[in-house]
Amino acid sequence: MALDLTASSLELTRTICDIPSVSGAEAPLADAIEAAVRSYPHLEVVRHGNTVVARTQLGRAQRVVIAGHIDTVPINDNVPTRDIEIDGVEYLWGRGTVDMKAGVAVQLKLAAELTAPAVDITWMWYDNEEVDASLNGLHLLAQTRPDLFAADFAILGEPSDGRVEGGCNGTLRAVVRVRGVRAHSARSWIGENAIHAAAPILTRLAEYRAREVTVEGLGYREGLNAVSIRGGVAGNVIPDLCEVEVNYRFAPSKSVADAEAHVRAAFAGFEVEILDAAGGARPGLDAPIAQRFLAAVGGEANAKYGWTDVARFSAMGVPAVNYGPGDPHLAHHDEERVPIAQIDDVERGLRAWLTAS
Repeated sequence: MALDLTASSLELTRTICDIPSVSGAEAPLADAIEAAVRSYPHLEVVRHGNTVVARTQLGRAQRVVIAGHIDTVPINDNVPTRDIEIDGVEYLWGRGTVDMKAGVAVQLKLAAELTAPAVDITWMWYDNEEVDASLNGLHLLAQTRPDLFAADFAILGEPSDGRVEGGCNGTLRAVVRVRGVRAHSARSWIGENAIHAAAPILTRLAEYRAREVTVEGLGYREGLNAVSIRGGVAGNVIPDLCEVEVNYRFAPSKSVADAEAHVRAAFAGFEVEILDAAGGARPGLDAPIAQRFLAAVGGEANAKYGWTDVARFSAMGVPAVNYGPGDPHLAHHDEERVPIAQIDDVERGLRAWLTAS
């Protein structure tokens, strides 16, 4: 399907949401995006797998990266998109409207129209954000073309309710493991029940009090929670293993090593295996270019509780924020929907900042 970048951001959102692009199947949408942006002579276009990069080369004093992922979680009878009204508010409903094709649509429209922005811009539309980090299009691009990430500031179009969300929390997953001894359940005293022995793990989690940590003026709420529990062999066997998987969300003032030490201390006396971890990103709002951006789009910022790809930019020395239409609480929801007015607001905010002299 061809993309008409002269259409409104709303119509572009509708079009790209109606092109199915579940993680791993983004090629048709990537093809459409590449074909559309290649028709604009002010953009230099690079294709890497199903990631498309388009950038201006105007020799400006500063460069910004503006990025958005083009994949979605699986569809569940929520395409094609449709207009709905709830309590007097008009929405575009459907998979991807929030996470995050409305943001991508705004980016595509501005990429086509801003032929002489005040800063050089590198636009990135990438695949596989919703799945394993090793498949993430930004991750793969950074391995082969780190030069494309050179910038003074970055914006990720993740849904933020049309507000600026600085940085992001880090995330760590671990398994807390208890071992026992198998036995016939009719002679349970012969064994050691690993599930029973896991009770203190759940008690510690239930009693855990999340901290709110202020980092550069923004409050990041931490959390330590069980996300799964596994144990049991058969209906007549005392289990010899119980595993509680926990997820720790930690403020960007902590390193991954700090987070790991915290989790191990929380479950002292138990076997702990770290499954994966990703550091957070500091707010990234202290640079003058970030302050000008913040002033142009509303002058106020909140903390981003979830992990996003702003952390990739932060790790490469590029301060980054989240800014996009859509309520993040509705991301992945079967009733995913974005306020139509918010799409326009984000477009106006970005346009005003990118064209300010």
